[in-house]
Amino acid sequence: MAIPQLSLFLENRPGRLAAICHTLTDSGVNIASLSLADTAEFGIVRLLVDRTETARDVLREAGFGVNLRDVVAVSAADEPGTLARALDTVDAAGVNVEYMYAFAVRGGAEAILVFRFDDAARAEKALSAAGFVLLDGDALFS
Repeated sequence: MAIPQLSLFLENRPGRLAAICHTLTDSGVNIASLSLADTAEFGIVRLLVDRTETARDVLREAGFGVNLRDVVAVSAADEPGTLARALDTVDAAGVNVEYMYAFAVRGGAEAILVFRFDDAARAEKALSAAGFVLLDGDALFS
């Protein structure tokens, strides 16, 4: 149940992240999640949005280099040990986590774990069998 994620390389200078957000706002695109990892020279922005195709198009038109990557989103209890259990599950299935990020929702009652795996299908099967709930893109905005 892959979810498309936007990935952008971003110059590490003032105003660049705001420019992305304004571009999306002006097009009526809602951001469910944003992750920013930086180095001295550039950052990598990862976005889950409600209208992926529109977001990709308007960001490209604004001059940003945008790639689409499939990620897996998992709903889990927001409590100690949940992430460790999810990681143990994919590790036991022989799946590598390329990167991940997480966020809490609904007042901390639920966590959303977003993963990029080297074998998403195998990871999804293992996580589902372990009782984790896989989310589609619509579930992030309901």
